[in-house]
Amino acid sequence: MFDVLAALGLLTRLPLYLDGARAQARGAAAAWAWPLAGVSVGLFGAAAGGLALWLGAAPAAAAAIAIAAQMVVTGALHEDGLADSADGLWGGWDRARRLAIMKDSRIGTYGVLALVLVTLLRWVALAGLFATGTPWGALAAAGALSRMPMAVLMAALPNARGSGLAHNVGRPEAATVAMSCAAGLACGLLAVGAPAFSAACWVAAVCLAVGLVARARIGGQTGDILGASQQLSEAVVLTLIAAPLAA
Repeated sequence: MFDVLAALGLLTRLPLYLDGARAQARGAAAAWAWPLAGVSVGLFGAAAGGLALWLGAAPAAAAAIAIAAQMVVTGALHEDGLADSADGLWGGWDRARRLAIMKDSRIGTYGVLALVLVTLLRWVALAGLFATGTPWGALAAAGALSRMPMAVLMAALPNARGSGLAHNVGRPEAATVAMSCAAGLACGLLAVGAPAFSAACWVAAVCLAVGLVARARIGGQTGDILGASQQLSEAVVLTLIAAPLAA
């Protein structure tokens, strides 16, 4: 239970009463619980969007409110990582410059485009899902499955910067990564059933692609890379779950 609280403390802005020293000591060992924290974030979004829908908002507006609620809960942690990763990976000419750009708090053209496109994908998928009701299961599954690549990339790649949040957390062991993937898949299956299997396969493809690009361009992972993997994975999962509605 403490690992779940530690995961929420790391990945959200929820006002938790937590032993900070103990949570820091657990570090990467608590990575197995990140998908459970993702479920909580997804359910917050579903609750906010569902309330808006109940009050008479259009499905598209409810979808936007759900995404905004998730951003508030996480402090836009992963969105920031996506933008920084896009700016750094594609805007720098060498490894040192790419890492410097990723550390810069300012956002560039690549970052804006990445945020707009990925958020648009999430919004379109959620708008379709809200049109058929409140997508509690879809958001819970997306929240869980999209946090699996974070643990995988932390274990598979060295930290490229040697400092920062991801470096301080550490690298999870193989058993922890396996538990994280098992927890994410279990949550996905409970939330949406069989489609969680195909969604997990697509998440694995996203994880592989992000990992290969990060290794080639900066020699490893950073917290921004982890955030980018989460955002891309969430967009893919929501799009996949919403696809049958458009058929």
